Amino acid sequence: MATLEEKLQDLLLPVIEDFGCELWGIEVQRVGRFLTLRIFIDKPETGVTIDDCADVSRQISALLDVEDPIADKYNLEVSSPGMDRPLFTLPQFSRYIGQEIVVHLRIPMLNRRKWQGKLVDVQNDMLSLEVDGFEDDEMPKFAFSNIQKAHIVPQF
Repeated sequence: MATLEEKLQDLLLPVIEDFGCELWGIEVQRVGRFLTLRIFIDKPETGVTIDDCADVSRQISALLDVEDPIADKYNLEVSSPGMDRPLFTLPQFSRYIGQEIVVHLRIPMLNRRKWQGKLVDVQNDMLSLEVDGFEDDEMPKFAFSNIQKAHIVPQF
């Protein structure tokens, strides 16, 4: 059975692509009595503008009103992934090999849920991080399915 995020992705992807944008990811979070539906869009060559976000938001809002895939009340947000961009898919992780990332796990590993380090490798369904305090032969590896959320650490 598909998750709400997967259903929304199938529904919204054609609309977002019509605007020349890439669907970077979808977050659905409950905030009090309401849901917040966050849609991240990107344009790899140029980045998205506020106008891109506004145009996509209007079109998505109209589509969601017609299709009504969310039973609860929700707030819609459309934005760029930003400098600390969240990572949602294995191909996105692969794009950022060599970058510093933060990973939050569903199930703790070595009594830790939050890990930060340089993304060294993405093989099959496993990510390897170079983390301070660990030797190369004991480099932590994380199953993609155990990652609750992850994001890039911006470099200034």
